[in-house]
Amino acid sequence: MRHCSVQVRGLLTRDELDRYNALMEVGSFLESQNRYDLAYPVQKEVDLLIQPAIERLKEKGRERDRATQQYLEAKRLGPDEEDDEEEV
Repeated sequence: MRHCSVQVRGLLTRDELDRYNALMEVGSFLESQNRYDLAYPVQKEVDLLIQPAIERLKEKGRERDRATQQYLEAKRLGPDEEDDEEEV
């Protein structure tokens, strides 16, 4: 079974994380029994389960990029022009 990244796991809700752990345990058991034919659908279910967390991680990255862009724009304008824009 393929685990998702620590970053993605950190963004799973409690219910999603509980389900993820249960599915990984079932999948690992099936693999230990050489039942890869049954472990495959479990892995697919894990992949579907983590999609919302992956989207949350992407959104965090976009927010960080926007904040960086705003910072760089403010830095480019300089302190004098920045004060003028805040007064508007």
